[in-house]
Amino acid sequence: MQRIATVHPSTPSKPRYSPLSRRGFLRLGAMLAAGLGVSACTLAKSDFSPFAADRTTDLASAPSREEIQLVYQDWRTDWFPDMVEELLAQFHEAHPNVRVFFTPDPDNLADAMLAEMQAGTAPDVLWGGSTFFPTWAQQGHMLDLRPYVAQDLDATAIGDWDPAQYRAFFLRDGRQFGLPKYHGAIALYYNKDLFDQAGVGYPTAAWTHDTYLAAMRQLSRDDNAGQRELWGSMVDIAWDRLQLHVNCWGGHLVAPYNPAQCTIDEARALAALEWLRACMWDDRVMATFPAVQYMSPRSAFINQRVAMVEEGSWLLKDILRNADFRVGVASIPVGPARRVTLATSDGFGIYAGTEYPAAAWDLVKFLTSKEYSLAMAQANFLQPARASLIDEWIGYVDAEFPDKAADLDLAAFAAGHFKGYSVTVEIANNMAEVQPKVAAAFDKIFTGGQTPVSELYALCAQLNQVQNSFDAQPLQLAE
Repeated sequence: MQRIATVHPSTPSKPRYSPLSRRGFLRLGAMLAAGLGVSACTLAKSDFSPFAADRTTDLASAPSREEIQLVYQDWRTDWFPDMVEELLAQFHEAHPNVRVFFTPDPDNLADAMLAEMQAGTAPDVLWGGSTFFPTWAQQGHMLDLRPYVAQDLDATAIGDWDPAQYRAFFLRDGRQFGLPKYHGAIALYYNKDLFDQAGVGYPTAAWTHDTYLAAMRQLSRDDNAGQRELWGSMVDIAWDRLQLHVNCWGGHLVAPYNPAQCTIDEARALAALEWLRACMWDDRVMATFPAVQYMSPRSAFINQRVAMVEEGSWLLKDILRNADFRVGVASIPVGPARRVTLATSDGFGIYAGTEYPAAAWDLVKFLTSKEYSLAMAQANFLQPARASLIDEWIGYVDAEFPDKAADLDLAAFAAGHFKGYSVTVEIANNMAEVQPKVAAAFDKIFTGGQTPVSELYALCAQLNQVQNSFDAQPLQLAE
């Protein structure tokens, strides 16, 4: 039996033994797929994840005739794999000595990938986002891209991305762990038919949170039995979605000057969170998950249980396809302190244990190219990360839904990018420890209505103890 010892470069671990390395398994998979008439470039996650990777050969020492094999992991949605197959053919033509095997995400992505990274079996190139991508980087599992960016990307290319989104891919010590995948932005979807029925004016860029609350009150209604059947709006109970409102009040979940300090207990943050809690549990104009039988905000909006929903541009195609009413889009109402919108921090990165970092970087450049961005925009209306591609994105929406998109203000999604008021998820020193505790507290306050926001005082004190014991410090954007 062949023995393969795999030790992660930044995480001490015991050697792992496997009868077959990843590269060896992929060669076998490719031969079998070819014999069966199946594409050799797409393998299920289960095809290779039990095997440890052989990462003993550096790109510089590899024979030029050897085929470099990379594993690229990304979404498993119904439209994505076919698009990837087609585009990877272009990459292979331009890089004849590199063979990329696409694999869809596993279930429970954040935890599953952390385990694979610790075991040394993670894909070479993968996407990450939200709070889990920087968590992987904090723990040393993502390759530092700075040397590659400095060599191959000029200021014009970098300037095409939203500065807030781009800077979200850096840790506080300067390490860069990703490049933007797309630029999803949060806006306010609204049901024009329900607005017309209630005699409420459509949302505009001038709406404040007071205007927003007044409209929610007018739109909410009970059935004949006195049970609430329509809610004014809905927001997902998640770290970043609630952060958006905290930022509108001028507060933060994490101190911009010190990510080891929890600031959820500061006055501006608590005021924003209390406004949300009161909308849900006192005024009963913003739906909670139990109120809509645990539908997602998107489903509640499509099923006309809520008249408005705070959701992202990545759901645009799904909403336009499934809503049997006239859909409108507007900017998130301006807060007492400022206007913000949340931009995604979804990006592409390279596993620190990759055998071929240079080839993996070539793939990342391809994945962040204009061609790849436009393919995602056309296939599923993914808002491009590059500002220069926004008009083409809007054109795809107009072409596929000419009636529904005729008076749809898609510029509301791009306004944060063009006008400079995007924010990205705030990352604490040790998100792996911090986020579960915050999520549990938010669930009690907002989903269950069991505790007041003042409970966050004690939580912050506890989080500060956790934070100060963790060394990695991710970069935060100053106001």
